[in-house]
Amino acid sequence: MSQISAPDALSTAIMAIGSERFGDALHRWLDATCSFDNFAIIAFFKDRAPQVLMTHARDSRVFERIDSHYVKGAYLLDPFFGLHQSRAADGLYRLTDVAPDQFQRNEYFKSYYANTTLTDELAYFACLTPISSITVCIGRDATTASRFSSRDYSAAKHIAPVVSALVRMNWPDIKPPIEGEPEDTVEQLRRRMSAEQDISLSPRQAQVALLILQGHSSISIGLTLGISPQTVKVLRKQLYRKCQISSQGELYYLIAPYLSENRQLPGSST
Repeated sequence: MSQISAPDALSTAIMAIGSERFGDALHRWLDATCSFDNFAIIAFFKDRAPQVLMTHARDSRVFERIDSHYVKGAYLLDPFFGLHQSRAADGLYRLTDVAPDQFQRNEYFKSYYANTTLTDELAYFACLTPISSITVCIGRDATTASRFSSRDYSAAKHIAPVVSALVRMNWPDIKPPIEGEPEDTVEQLRRRMSAEQDISLSPRQAQVALLILQGHSSISIGLTLGISPQTVKVLRKQLYRKCQISSQGELYYLIAPYLSENRQLPGSST
């Protein structure tokens, strides 16, 4: 990418609002302002698959499975998707600051995230409507094999209000690409597990299953659901008993087919 001054790049990005050139222009401005290895713009929706609006990386492994796995279900375990679910405030977030307490120990991290070679991620988050949001992610990967320094983070955070304003102006009313009635993730998981595995989970058990796979400990699950850690342990034992498993790894591989390429989204064909 050719060198361009940050003010000139920002001017170009502003002029590109509403056009197909905006994503590239935003990338160029951020590249002139911050130092990163990869870039992605992802739109999240309520009870819908996300839409990848743009990606750029020098190492092909970073986004190699974003369409085949991430979009088709693995996003449900992404800490940045959690920002969308909680309707977080606009701003810059570091993955390590928003990830569950056992994120790096869960199977999603081991089997999907680690393969991206990502070493650090920052996300500009903009909550657009009650059902949609956009994350603009900048990351470090095997290209430099480094993390963002305190200085890098400060520079990225300094421009967060401008990134949010640009995103809001370019995508004021973005809508999911798939039409039809959405279905709650927990209810879809329960329905499919019952139909295809003959395993009948309660809504709470299904919630606990997803939180376990996201990398939450029993204490963290309790805080998230507003129940005691002891109640979480009871639910976890009931969940494992119903699924006839004894570990988090077994739980992941039982449910993973519904969170990746085999997970049929509402309105999609088989």
